[in-house]
Amino acid sequence: MLCDNTYVSATFFSAPFPVPAIIESICFSFFCDIFPLFFVLQSFFFFFSFLLFFFCWQFLKRPQRNNKPQAMSFLFGKAVEAEISIDNPSKKTVTFQKDGKSETLPLFVGKDTVKGKVDITLKPGKTVEHTGIQIQLIGQIELFYDRGNHHQFISVPKELAPAGELSQSISFDFEFNEIEKQYESYNGINARLRYFLKLTMVIRRSLSNLLVEKDFWVHNYAAEPKVNNGLKMEVGIEDNLHIEFEYNKSKYHMKDVIIGKIYFLLVRIKIKHMEVSLIRRETTGTGPNAYNESHTLTKFEIMDGAPVRGESIPVRIFLAGFDLTPSYRNIASLFSLKYYLNLVLVDEDDRRYFKQQEVTIWRRA
Repeated sequence: MLCDNTYVSATFFSAPFPVPAIIESICFSFFCDIFPLFFVLQSFFFFFSFLLFFFCWQFLKRPQRNNKPQAMSFLFGKAVEAEISIDNPSKKTVTFQKDGKSETLPLFVGKDTVKGKVDITLKPGKTVEHTGIQIQLIGQIELFYDRGNHHQFISVPKELAPAGELSQSISFDFEFNEIEKQYESYNGINARLRYFLKLTMVIRRSLSNLLVEKDFWVHNYAAEPKVNNGLKMEVGIEDNLHIEFEYNKSKYHMKDVIIGKIYFLLVRIKIKHMEVSLIRRETTGTGPNAYNESHTLTKFEIMDGAPVRGESIPVRIFLAGFDLTPSYRNIASLFSLKYYLNLVLVDEDDRRYFKQQEVTIWRRA
């Protein structure tokens, strides 16, 4: 005896024609059994897809600086590592603040030879195929508001090994002779000028290559300026104030002393005090896109109380105690660094009158 015909009302199956009840029961049971399995398989698929994406992102991201080697394999840890050692015959170093931490780098001057050794360490039992090993000496300007684009003004490559296979640890010596390093190293607020060595080994059948960077610092000495005239300026408010100040030079080396005098020729306002400051101004960009960042290196009061006509006040600033760099003028049309002497007068109503004068700082051998 056949069952009565009916329509299948299951959620996941619907037919526009009558089907026997036995078929309805089988279809409904099939979908009830397969759906949990499908859900579990789908969950596993998304979980492993996320793990794969996470590992790929970890090992394809940009390599870290400061001589931190990168891993070859993203599943089995580091297969190959490298370290760059720089010979520093002078033993001179420079310590500066970077991201709130002190960093010490070897110091080179002008066309000094930069040489050293690269040590590549391979895990025991591992073999690495590569398309070549190369080291570069790079000079680069980085603007912090444009981190993705760096301007390289020096790039000198040197091949250490041709394409081949590494089955054991190996070392290479390198040497860069008579490379002109035209700009000084600089680590500022919005701009950075750095020199570094970059080791590159392109590894076959690997998601990441071996990239190691090692920074060093550069100073450039300048000859004493042939022309170094004094500075003389006047500041005034018509019929109320007339001040004249002069300095013995306009260009100073980094251990120099700024000597000057301030003369009061006319005083008809009540001045409360006067101060002099040394300001460093960093400019990035050009034209309407230029951005200035100023930092006061020192500020001190040179007068307290009202001056009288004909009075003169001496000014003496010792530069050796400050963290100075030479003046930079339009470096690669990307940034400049200038120094200013700033004179400020404050009257009894706390109104401020000021005048700035640029001075040039240079490094003496």
